[in-house]
Amino acid sequence: MIERLHTGPRMSKIVKHNGTIYLCGQVGAGDGVTAQTRDCLARIDALLAEAGSDRGHILQAIVWLADMADFAEMNAVWDAWVPEGRAPARACGEARLARDALKVEIIITAAEAPAA
Repeated sequence: MIERLHTGPRMSKIVKHNGTIYLCGQVGAGDGVTAQTRDCLARIDALLAEAGSDRGHILQAIVWLADMADFAEMNAVWDAWVPEGRAPARACGEARLARDALKVEIIITAAEAPAA
């Protein structure tokens, strides 16, 4: 069974299948890459919680930066956010994002967390 949450005509924010959670690309608000990355990761936290998971169960992350010159700044926020010993498989590349003001977009695949 496939479960889709927050589904619109173009995409779903969350898709769940066989214990795996797929989030659509998340962006954040703010003037710079630090602020946008923090906001983006807060949005990811909220979606994962709604889907029955958390950052400790992330399997893979794909990070897109508008400018690779922002790599170290984005990583400073990322590294503080990822639980120690639980870093997911990750790729990071440069891409033209949907709006010029966007600095970072992150796509997440996670496992459902075991029920408490």
